[in-house]
Amino acid sequence: MLGAVFKMTVHPSTILVGLESAGKSALFHGLTGGFSDEANFRGSTVVCRRCYSKVCGCELIDSPGIRLQGDSVTTREALGTLKSNERVVLVVRGTHFVSELQHLLRTVEVGNKAVALVVTFADRAVSGLRQTVAAYAQSLGISYAVVNARCIDDVARGEVSSAVASARPIESRSLSRSLPSLVETRPDATLFENRWLGPWLALFSVILIFAVPVMLAFKISAALQIPTDALLIQPLVSSMENLPPLVVALLAGSYGVLTLGWYSFLWAFPVVVLISIGTAITEETGLKDRICAALDPWLRQIGLSGRDLIPVLTGFGCNVVAVIQTRSCSSCTRKSCVSLISFGSACSYQIGASISVFGSAGQPWLFVPFLVVLFVVGALHTRVWHGVLAKASSVALPERAFLQWPAWRAVSHRLFAVIRMFLLQAMPIFLLMCLVAAALQFTGLLNALASSLGPSLAIFHLPPEVLPAVVFSIMRKDGLLVLNADDGALLAMLSGSQVFVLVYLASTLTACLVTVWTIRRELGWRAAGEVTGRQLLTCLISTLFLSILLRWLPI
Repeated sequence: MLGAVFKMTVHPSTILVGLESAGKSALFHGLTGGFSDEANFRGSTVVCRRCYSKVCGCELIDSPGIRLQGDSVTTREALGTLKSNERVVLVVRGTHFVSELQHLLRTVEVGNKAVALVVTFADRAVSGLRQTVAAYAQSLGISYAVVNARCIDDVARGEVSSAVASARPIESRSLSRSLPSLVETRPDATLFENRWLGPWLALFSVILIFAVPVMLAFKISAALQIPTDALLIQPLVSSMENLPPLVVALLAGSYGVLTLGWYSFLWAFPVVVLISIGTAITEETGLKDRICAALDPWLRQIGLSGRDLIPVLTGFGCNVVAVIQTRSCSSCTRKSCVSLISFGSACSYQIGASISVFGSAGQPWLFVPFLVVLFVVGALHTRVWHGVLAKASSVALPERAFLQWPAWRAVSHRLFAVIRMFLLQAMPIFLLMCLVAAALQFTGLLNALASSLGPSLAIFHLPPEVLPAVVFSIMRKDGLLVLNADDGALLAMLSGSQVFVLVYLASTLTACLVTVWTIRRELGWRAAGEVTGRQLLTCLISTLFLSILLRWLPI
């Protein structure tokens, strides 16, 4: 769990509260225009984005969108930490104004705090929206603004600023039956909403949107590795020959900051950037909501919701960034999502190392069944330990989003936020773990551990000589690359079945230490211990099953 707290400001803070896809993030960007910081809200378990807004003259806080029942509890926790003089802005879509406002009034406890109402998607709503909003706001006794948050201009900013400044406690939470009704604007239906075809179309879209960036990023990294090694890394390593051995090991050894640290950046950064672009475009176009909604019934069978799909896919670029992105998950699914990322999301280092090892063994085609097994066992692992997501966790939300052309400014905002997170949060952890791994290797502790535990691999029909690869993979998932030593001489002695079992074991025994440390930082020591212990048990059982099965079905 993060220990960061919100900075104190002279002016009262204002928190945005609303259902998922209500336009809170677009409104937040439109009112702040800058990068936001993510942190636990004043020591609570709620992670919010915050940034000072010159328009509103206060610190603006973007709380997680409400989608599941547990989100309402999360929102109440965030609101409970606000001071009495701080304000709440209820953000509601104009296309579903009446139903969303009623839901917020039922589930969000604002107490005696000053409240304002901001209605978004004004460009999509039917005529008469402003008059209807005015009637409801008058009944509640609060100020209001009606805007198109995706294209917010100075006039809209002024209207929102005025509403926030005039915020006051709700006079009555019970709405009069005499208030005017409003026809809700329904987005056009597509094949994603088809009960049978929708999930398969969504799955294909996921492969297209996210697998293609991973493949492209892999080719970019592979193309850059050789020239950057020759022009940058090798000259730096050569210049350190006369330094003390420990310094050389820490900076330029197999796990050195300059060697492995640069390798980590080279293989992770392109994947993170390209996946982030794909994610941002799908979010801005509305495709993300359609895809997640279509796959929601399947994901519920393993304890997740549709929203959790994005962090899981991000894990194929970088597990650390993916774990941090689970801040957007519901409070009742976050641990399930982290568990699946830790076990089943093969990060870019793991993908590159696995392809390399299978290629050195002369059987590169094994990578495809490896990913299939990883996905299937990862899903079973999450289902066994976390169960099915209860239907009672659902809340009545609009079933689909509007499809629209992406706003490129919003795409760039999302992309730069992820890049900033990667450079300022993920990379420092990578470099720290490089130092730790290099120190352990320099002292000989890693080799000693490998030698003492090697005979235990006989149960999986593996020779003791392969244990260093397993131990190094716990440190970093690209530790598998030690199997390529001596031109893959050790791999040449193994059967295809043994190579498959070895890669699977090394990949799933635990998350790499960087990911475990990130889980500890996000969720605490207990959660990190639970995720690691459960993954270890699942890995050992499934690896034993695979080793027995492949003896009967040799590759």
